[in-house]
Amino acid sequence: MWTSNRKLDSRNAEAPGDVGVVTLGGDPAGVYLSGERRWVAVYAPGGYRWRPAVGDKVLVLKAGDHQESPCLVGVRQPAEELEPGSVRVSGGTGQIDLCEDGIRLNGQVWIGEQTLEDFIADIVWAIVSSLMGGGL
Repeated sequence: MWTSNRKLDSRNAEAPGDVGVVTLGGDPAGVYLSGERRWVAVYAPGGYRWRPAVGDKVLVLKAGDHQESPCLVGVRQPAEELEPGSVRVSGGTGQIDLCEDGIRLNGQVWIGEQTLEDFIADIVWAIVSSLMGGGL
């Protein structure tokens, strides 16, 4: 009969993307969509790395011919205000804002294995020592 050859109604097909909640942080991650999916690969723009945390709301794209390969591609941004055109990079308690009036750093700043304060103190000590003839 002709009805047996009709294509499936597109409303019954699984959506190519979905919003989920991270249940297992890291890469690969666990994400709850309509059920929990494990071993979900995490993607980010080149040169940028991130690991989703448990509870993050994330965007998952379903790749492959039969949408069998879910890929975590982004995290829902918080509702806090960010100036138009600004970029914020954050992790843990640290934060960098690139904004119209400059760069704002929040949190402890490290240069290699030294805090910024210790790094500056070493520079000041080297300058003072050289001015005093190394006699300190």
